[in-house]
Amino acid sequence: MALNGRVLLLNQTYEPLGTVSVARAIIMTFKNTVFVEEFDGDRVLRSAHDEWPVPSVIRRRTYINVRRRREQSGMKRLRIYMRDKFRCQYCGEKRGVAELTFDHILPRSRGGDNSPVNIVTACIKCNNRKSNRTPAEARMPLLTSQTALRVKLERVVLCHYAEARAEWRKYLFMDVHDDRDVMEKVHRERKRRSEQPQIDTDLHRWKGGDPTVLGWNF
Repeated sequence: MALNGRVLLLNQTYEPLGTVSVARAIIMTFKNTVFVEEFDGDRVLRSAHDEWPVPSVIRRRTYINVRRRREQSGMKRLRIYMRDKFRCQYCGEKRGVAELTFDHILPRSRGGDNSPVNIVTACIKCNNRKSNRTPAEARMPLLTSQTALRVKLERVVLCHYAEARAEWRKYLFMDVHDDRDVMEKVHRERKRRSEQPQIDTDLHRWKGGDPTVLGWNF
């Protein structure tokens, strides 16, 4: 069978890290570096003499600290474009990635920061028109509310994945999910980790494959 599809990768403490290919997930399973939390239905990988169930959700046996690398990730731009649905937040036009830019609501030269709450997606034309002004000064009202800008970027991306894979939802939205079995496992694992020495593996040392970073950098 073709090894198509993606597998959700969780941290040791159940936080979503991203996705890896099915092939990479199976290799990680064989190397005993992950636990398999969910299988992908009845899908199996067959060889001439054996068959193995295909994982859908895997969890690292060791903890990886990604927080220090989040704001340095090249995925930040893509996440903000996803949050804004690839639309210029001034004219409302939907554009391709090559035609979009970041705009700082309060320009950085005037004290604006680089946080997602101060950044919106803008087309090149609108960004040039706004220049070094606030939306009010440029008479270019934002189409996005401040409430929407405060939604965590990882939530936006997780929604994208949850729409495609129903079995991932309880791991992507643990704070609102009522699956008691999963939550008990999460609390148990996090309690166990809190009692261990806090020696974290930094992201640049991780050899876990090809993660499509989800939270990971929001």
